[in-house]
Amino acid sequence: MIGASQPTYAVEGRGLVKTFGDFRAVDGIDVAVPAGSIYGILGPNGAGKTTMLRTLLGIIDPDEGHRSLLGDPAPLRQARNVGYLPEERGLYPSMKAFEAVAFMGALRGLPLRIGRERARAMLADYGMGASAEKPIRQLSKGMAQTVQLFGTIVHEPRLIVLDEPFSGLDAFNQGKLEVLIRDQARRGVTVLFSTHVIAHAERLCERVAIVAGGRVRFEGTVDDARNRLRPQVRLRTRASDGGWRRALPAETLAEDGTWHFPLPQEGIEPLLRALLDGNAGIESLSIERPGLHDAFVAIAGEAAARQMQDDQQREEAA
Repeated sequence: MIGASQPTYAVEGRGLVKTFGDFRAVDGIDVAVPAGSIYGILGPNGAGKTTMLRTLLGIIDPDEGHRSLLGDPAPLRQARNVGYLPEERGLYPSMKAFEAVAFMGALRGLPLRIGRERARAMLADYGMGASAEKPIRQLSKGMAQTVQLFGTIVHEPRLIVLDEPFSGLDAFNQGKLEVLIRDQARRGVTVLFSTHVIAHAERLCERVAIVAGGRVRFEGTVDDARNRLRPQVRLRTRASDGGWRRALPAETLAEDGTWHFPLPQEGIEPLLRALLDGNAGIESLSIERPGLHDAFVAIAGEAAARQMQDDQQREEAA
C-alpha cells in the first residue's frame, strides 16, 4: 500500500494557460486530483486534454499558472514516482515483451533484474505469459499496448497518468484494463486518465473534469455532474384523459402512450395521489436518474457530445 504521507492532492493546477502561436490549447484551467482517487479528464479529441496532462506533468511549461505534482511545484523532480502512458505509443519492435517492460521500468530507476521478474509475473497474470519472449513486432496492437501499459506501472509509481488508454483496445481488453485501474487504486495509487468515451469515466471515476475548448466546464464528482439534471419520469396509464392530467407538469411530453417529464420539485407523491384519485389507471411508472452522458451534453453542449461520438465511431472503424 502507498504510505499515508502523500499530499491531499496528487495533482494540482491553478490558472494554467498554454498557447501555441495564436491557439490557446489550455485556457485558464483549474484542476485538483485527490490522492488515491481515480480521476477522469473527459472531452472530445482536440479539447486540450493531452496538453493539459503534459503541462501538469512538467513535460511542457505553462505560459501562466501554477502546478504541483505529488506536492512538488517542480513536477519533473517526481518523475520516478510517476507512470505515464502517452497517447502516442512507442516500443522497440525487436525487443522482447518482458524486456520492453523491464526497460521502461529501468528508465524510472527500477533495477533491470527486478523489472524482468515483475514483467514476467505481470504478463503471466494477464494471460500473456506465452508472449513474454516474443518480440514486439509479433504482438497484436492490443497486446503491444498492454506491454507498454505494464512498462508504465512496473516500477510501482504513486501516480499513474494514462492518455486515452482505451484507444485501440477491443471490448475484452478494455474490461481487463478497467480491472487493472481499479486494482491500482485499491493499492492507494492515484490514477489520472483522459478519455473521449463517457462510459469509461462513468464506470471508473470518482471525480471528473469535463473539458471543451481548452477549458474545464465542470470539475467534481460524477454524482455532482449527474445531479445538475432532474431525474426523468416515465408514466403509462390506461386512461388517456381526465382531470388527473392537470397534475402532470407543464413540460410533459407524450410518446407512444407514455408520458415523459422531469421529476417534480415536490417529489412524486402528490402526482401519484392525483393519478389514483383521478382513476388514471397506472400501468407503469419509473424514475430514471440522468447518466453522465446527459450531464455532459448539458455542461459541454450538443456539439461537443456529437464530436465525442464521432471520435469513438472513427476509432471503432479503424
